[in-house]
Amino acid sequence: MSRRLSRVQRRHQLLDTALTIVREEGADRLTLGRLAARAGISKPVAYDHFGTRSTLLIELYKSLDQAQAAALKEALTTGERGIEETITALASAYIHCYADTTGEWHAIGAALAGSEEKETVYQELLDGYVRLFAAVLKPHVDLQQAELERRCIGLIGAGEALSAVMVRGNCGEAEAAETFASLIRGGLRNSFSCRSDEEA
Repeated sequence: MSRRLSRVQRRHQLLDTALTIVREEGADRLTLGRLAARAGISKPVAYDHFGTRSTLLIELYKSLDQAQAAALKEALTTGERGIEETITALASAYIHCYADTTGEWHAIGAALAGSEEKETVYQELLDGYVRLFAAVLKPHVDLQQAELERRCIGLIGAGEALSAVMVRGNCGEAEAAETFASLIRGGLRNSFSCRSDEEA
């Protein structure tokens, strides 16, 4: 007899199943009814967990992003690096996060286009990336926190655009990462601290 899943375990199972549907069939095919059928549960159970398709998409979007953010943080907070190593690691780790999702994050984002909920969640996620980028770069630059964060917002926008081009197959991961590193370097060039200038 199989063990009954707790509510948290069931939610994880449903999100994993939802991601499989997106990978195999596309985001447009992800509905609560389809999710229930693939997960082998009744529709009321799926509705009890998510309520609406939009909520399901938002939760899946956040789940993917949290995994990416955790991988990015792990890659960037281990060991001491000079400015060049930091920029290379930052660009490579950020682009790799997108390469790792093989387009699901973009597909789910597109399915949520125009949703007010998505805009709110996206802003929260963007704020988290800005704080992470700023924390990693802060030791190497002579910039006020507010100015550094504004530059990070611009850089993250460029990184997201490059990742979208990569996911569509118009360039490789290494090319996207190298271009992103060049943009980070250029965006911060005149603000490197004395020690980082010597390293660069």
